[in-house]
Amino acid sequence: MVAKISAYEESRRKRMEENKKRMEALNLHKLSQALKISTPTKSSPMKRSKPRVVEKQVVVVRRSSRVANKPAPFFKEVVLDRVVIPRRISKARDLSNRVYATDEARAKAMEKAEKLQSDLGSDYPIFIKSMLQSHVTGGFWLGLPVDFCRRNLPRRDDVITLIDEEADEYQVIYLARKNGLSGGWKGFAVAHGLLDGDAVVFQLIKPTACKVYIIRVNGSEQGNSL
Repeated sequence: MVAKISAYEESRRKRMEENKKRMEALNLHKLSQALKISTPTKSSPMKRSKPRVVEKQVVVVRRSSRVANKPAPFFKEVVLDRVVIPRRISKARDLSNRVYATDEARAKAMEKAEKLQSDLGSDYPIFIKSMLQSHVTGGFWLGLPVDFCRRNLPRRDDVITLIDEEADEYQVIYLARKNGLSGGWKGFAVAHGLLDGDAVVFQLIKPTACKVYIIRVNGSEQGNSL
């Protein structure tokens, strides 16, 4: 059984048919199709962002109330001269009075020193040094035999007492890493008038005390304690 169509639906159907007939009469359907074909699809253009404008403003810098009413300081560029510290110039030594021993005189002094070493015996460690200009007039540095230092002298820097013939004592600094006598040796060498070629016999009587016997290159002998 077919349901009856309501009066509203019947009226709506008639209006739709009338609107369709009007559109066909005006050819609106064909015109809309033609516009879709002829008009290309355009993409919406990207909006260009405007450059950011930074606004600069001159502002008044806050100043302390103590200097608010005072004029701003004025700075002036000043070129400073380079500060040069003068180098210390050491006074040249007068080496004109140096006395150089001949090879023959040096050998004779060493021969006498070796005889004295033999006479002193082997109760205490002994070594001989033939004096050079660097020992008695130049740098006043006395290098000692490395083997003697390793066997008998302290392994660290220490003070060694030098005792001469008059029992006068001289303190000298022993540098273990350099195996030699430094500070104080000059005083001893000058006090005893040591010259190039003199042979000095060192006899260690204590771990930090020695006796010395000086054989002069000119032939004289002088016994001292080191």
